Amino acid sequence: MHESGEDYLETIYILKKRNGSVRSVDVANELNFSRPSVSRAVGILKEDGYLTVGEDGELVLTKLGTEKAKNVYDRHTSLTKFLMLTAGVDEQTAETDACRIEHIISASTFAGIKKYIKENSK
Repeated sequence: MHESGEDYLETIYILKKRNGSVRSVDVANELNFSRPSVSRAVGILKEDGYLTVGEDGELVLTKLGTEKAKNVYDRHTSLTKFLMLTAGVDEQTAETDACRIEHIISASTFAGIKKYIKENSK
């Protein structure tokens, strides 16, 4: 999956947690993307089995989509914590950098980071 697909899934996951339901317009507003761009991405994610679209336009992550979104969200939040803890950067900088790193980090490096956070967080 491409980085943009992961970003869409993560955004849908976060909006679902925050608002209870998600529509394409919510994703467009959150990401500051055009509605046609979101519509195209939703179509691809739907074709690939990551989400369904209800009759009312609600975006619903499938089991596969939820697992992928949770994984990306975990990487994002863990990397943000790690960067703040080790590099001493502010939360906004850590968030921005984590968003870039989360798509390319290896599983073994990420496991090491999670272990470090667990052992060094208070």
